[in-house]
Amino acid sequence: MRPRYADLFSRMRDPDPLLSDAAFDAILFDRDEAIPDLLECYDRARKDDELRFLCVQLLGFSGSRKAVAGLLLALDDRDAKVRAEACRSLEDINDVETIPALKARLADLDESVREAAADALTELERTG
Repeated sequence: MRPRYADLFSRMRDPDPLLSDAAFDAILFDRDEAIPDLLECYDRARKDDELRFLCVQLLGFSGSRKAVAGLLLALDDRDAKVRAEACRSLEDINDVETIPALKARLADLDESVREAAADALTELERTG
């Protein structure tokens, strides 16, 4: 992971909301450029549900199909909040090839994930 992003990921977990928001925004500004580091951060943050959530959210905001493989993995995250965000992020990227994976989330044990998957599918089927 590049040092710039390692520092920004660390600052995203700062208790000072000004610092954490600034770090999030800096990564958001980089979009495509940050995808490899976001994927690595997601993988390394096994014990930090909030950081994985933020990585998945930023991957969705990238709007890039380069993020799809990582988001598909996040659909199986142990944390329901992360799984639901993965559904929303796949909706943002708008790749119809993700429809089967989203359909599988309709059977998720968590209601918020099922709702996010249903919303994403509705949008993908409408625009795809």
